[in-house]
Amino acid sequence: MKRSTVFFCLDCGNEYAKWAGQCPACRAWNTLSEKPVEARVPSGPPRNRDVAEPVKLFDISIADETRIPTGLSELDRVLGGGVVSGSLCLVSGEPGIGKSTLLMQICRELCNRWSVLYISGEESPRQLRLRGERLGVSQLSVLAQTDLDDILASVKRHKPRLLIVDSIQTLCRQGLNSTPGSLAQVRECTMALMRLAKSSGVTVFIIGHVNKEGAVAGPKVLEHMVDCVLYFEGERHLPYRILRASKNRFGSTQEIGVFEMADEGLREVTNPSETLLAGRPIKAPGSCVACVMEGSRPMLSEIQALLAPTAFGVPRRTVSGFDYNRAMLLLAVLEKRAGMYTGNQDAYVNVVGGLRLTETACDLPAMLAIASSFKDAPLPGDMAAFGEVGLTGELRGVPFSAQRLGEMFRLGFLRCVIPAQSTKNIEIPDGLTVFRAKTFKDACSFAFA
Repeated sequence: MKRSTVFFCLDCGNEYAKWAGQCPACRAWNTLSEKPVEARVPSGPPRNRDVAEPVKLFDISIADETRIPTGLSELDRVLGGGVVSGSLCLVSGEPGIGKSTLLMQICRELCNRWSVLYISGEESPRQLRLRGERLGVSQLSVLAQTDLDDILASVKRHKPRLLIVDSIQTLCRQGLNSTPGSLAQVRECTMALMRLAKSSGVTVFIIGHVNKEGAVAGPKVLEHMVDCVLYFEGERHLPYRILRASKNRFGSTQEIGVFEMADEGLREVTNPSETLLAGRPIKAPGSCVACVMEGSRPMLSEIQALLAPTAFGVPRRTVSGFDYNRAMLLLAVLEKRAGMYTGNQDAYVNVVGGLRLTETACDLPAMLAIASSFKDAPLPGDMAAFGEVGLTGELRGVPFSAQRLGEMFRLGFLRCVIPAQSTKNIEIPDGLTVFRAKTFKDACSFAFA
């Protein structure tokens, strides 16, 4: 007896005959979803048709692979210099984070040069006009449609250079016995848009929803099919937004773009360090400035820490914008190697501005901020730090030390604590005092002198 349904893993895409709480392949929990079995085309003798012939790699023309600036320098930085004709880009993020606003602002810049078609499956044309007037968009063609076949027919008639789909979860294709947003519909609609982009040279941007874990909703194969995956990050109640590329076939995935949400839309933040440090308290315990590298861009960010006596038997640990496990490791090193016992105190670590720090170069400033709160002694207002801290309390060097020191000095910091290994063969700006510490105890002796 043939089965009518199979179970499909949302993370890895493997199919199984029966449901299970954990996927046997990727070991993810509660990711198996039921879907109908797709009809298979019976194999037969090969048909008489033209067979594609391979070509030499250096005979392929790349003259048309020029990048088109979007008018938003922060977005161009993330994309690698601009959009590429015939590419398929996925933009994802939390609801209300600014995905539709970002793409509408792209239309404002490109409508003067390109023919742009905006497909909306969630908003009416009236809603799009109200947003367009607020953002200053004109000469934009919009189509409120969810049927993919009608959309493809409209694209064939109007021949736009840029196609924006908001969102992929609202599209459906006739002939598939599933609802819009299901695995089969999302996969089939994305495949059709990919074929459109590669065959006609149309640049396609699609908006994708996220699930409760923060990943792109739908099958994981959706991210494998597109050329670029952009994530919008940031707190909805904070004005700053971070745009990251988790996948980019035409550029680096290390660059980020920084935007500020304003009344007229997203505003580019060309100097993120100065913006993130605005309002930083001077001579306040529990605050230290760190320098992190986001791609080729050094950025300064403030790390704050607070220690308070606990009222319970087990102290509370709360971390925001910093890796929780890394923070617990640093607290253990602080107790064992620096003699600062925090087992009877609640510990809170926060990265100001909504930035999420994952680089190990933030170890030293995070520990200095915790030590400053423990001693209730402020760090010098013109001091910053960076460096990795080991389990024995030693400080290890991090790359791009020259760029970090230059950014610190440019923003008015005159003192810096860094690992001793980081100053080899680098030029230190005149006027910047650098303390080379081998251990965290050495760093504390300079910071709290």
